[in-house]
Amino acid sequence: MTEPKPFDTMADAAERYGRFSLDNYAQIRNVAESVSSGFCRYLSGGAPVCVYLVPPKGEWAPQPYQSGAFSVSGTGFLPLGPISFGLAVRVSRTGDWLRIVLTCTKKGPEMQIEIENGTTFALELPVREEQLRRLFSILFEHLTVWFSQQADLYENGDYGDRAIGFEFLHETEDAADPVR
Repeated sequence: MTEPKPFDTMADAAERYGRFSLDNYAQIRNVAESVSSGFCRYLSGGAPVCVYLVPPKGEWAPQPYQSGAFSVSGTGFLPLGPISFGLAVRVSRTGDWLRIVLTCTKKGPEMQIEIENGTTFALELPVREEQLRRLFSILFEHLTVWFSQQADLYENGDYGDRAIGFEFLHETEDAADPVR
């Protein structure tokens, strides 16, 4: 039996890495899509759409971005590590949206979800509906408490800050994408 060439050993290791990086991305994307659709149902029953997956950084609009919503989009070689995505959440009846960024890290049988400037929540894999409901409650509280605290600060003579990291966007009816 011949000894494998160093290149073959390296290629085998790279292929194993590639399989795991695809598995990591697929699991995180599945969680992200469950969070996006489920959080909208939690907030409003799902109609109209009130949550979209959006990029975690840069320009965004409240619309679906599919694979473009993930921090690994456009990187070429799919890295094996934590992946971030944004949630565009409608926060008013008049077209105001904000983006909240979540970072998912698979740790053994769990998916840890870190809310930017917030808490970290662990979901057991495969994800169960009751776990998602607890996460939705945490996301809801995170958003609601921030708005309440900022209003309280203003009422008491202080403007507070944007330390929670939200990026706001106002969408007017005439600017809405007719495809949606």
